Amino acid sequence: MSWLSNWTWPSQLRDKGIVGMNRRNIRYIGRYNNRRLYPLVDDKLKTKLLAERYGITSPALIGTVETQFGVKHISQMLTGHHGFVIKPAKGSGGKGILVIEKVEDGDFIKPSGVRQTIVDIERHVSNILSGLYSLGGSPDVAVVETLINFDESMMAYTYEGVPDIRVIIFKGYPVMAMMRLSTAASDGKANLHQGAVGVGLNMATGAALRGVQFDRPCFVHPDTGHELASLVVPQWKTLLDLAAGCYEMTGLGYLGTDMVLDREHGPMLLELNARPGLAIQMTNGEGLRRRLDLIERQPEGVPVQERVAFAQHHFARKSELIDPSDTPSASA
Repeated sequence: MSWLSNWTWPSQLRDKGIVGMNRRNIRYIGRYNNRRLYPLVDDKLKTKLLAERYGITSPALIGTVETQFGVKHISQMLTGHHGFVIKPAKGSGGKGILVIEKVEDGDFIKPSGVRQTIVDIERHVSNILSGLYSLGGSPDVAVVETLINFDESMMAYTYEGVPDIRVIIFKGYPVMAMMRLSTAASDGKANLHQGAVGVGLNMATGAALRGVQFDRPCFVHPDTGHELASLVVPQWKTLLDLAAGCYEMTGLGYLGTDMVLDREHGPMLLELNARPGLAIQMTNGEGLRRRLDLIERQPEGVPVQERVAFAQHHFARKSELIDPSDTPSASA
């Protein structure tokens, strides 16, 4: 039986501490996020430059393309780079992100094996500049970053894409976390709405709590067949410290931080979101409200390390990743 059925009563949602969109927008985003600070997270280039200033690790910047004239120089910019990512500075929902895993015989190879020519790359950058992928369709900037070589221990849990970790930060405290695992259904993108697997994470340890795909329980990765119960995020404390530090970096009280694990550099900040979605409650099997209420009662000015320790102590959970088909009663 799913955690929340299609016919759950509003009173049941309240009892489970589920935060809905209206409460999120009014109580948390409206109250704790000053709108003048939104450009710091809505523009990925500004986020990256801000992270560098605050010493928060993120993928290295290769360069930017700001004008159509500059499109013809993209080949020169990419020379010597065997893998890279091109993304719109003001994009959302993963739209317009082009990942090139390697360069071979003058072609640019995507994780799926699809080959791109330099003309394809130039066309994509030109589309970014024209605002094809940006919020509101406004003119944009193309940001070119180094490719993330994600931690080898995570390879069995993803399909043709980099898994990321979403951590909700409230008043500087890590509140709830999930890992998003790309699948064939999601076309190698870590997007839950497109079919990626969401895995709720124990705030104390970074271990998997429960898995969900298309709002249904999921116990193994649908493409690799690897059991989700064995998933544990490496360097979990370091990752939470980086995520919590984004509160001081941006001044935003309610924030979604998207983190990745690089095999050489460890946890890194990928991007930030001032309006993080609510699906994280489904992947964790628990609502956000009780945790947010507890944090609202905490004093101001607590250092990052203490905020993380608080979250790890108060928001620890046990895993639910036991496949019912494996239980003795199911096989009897």
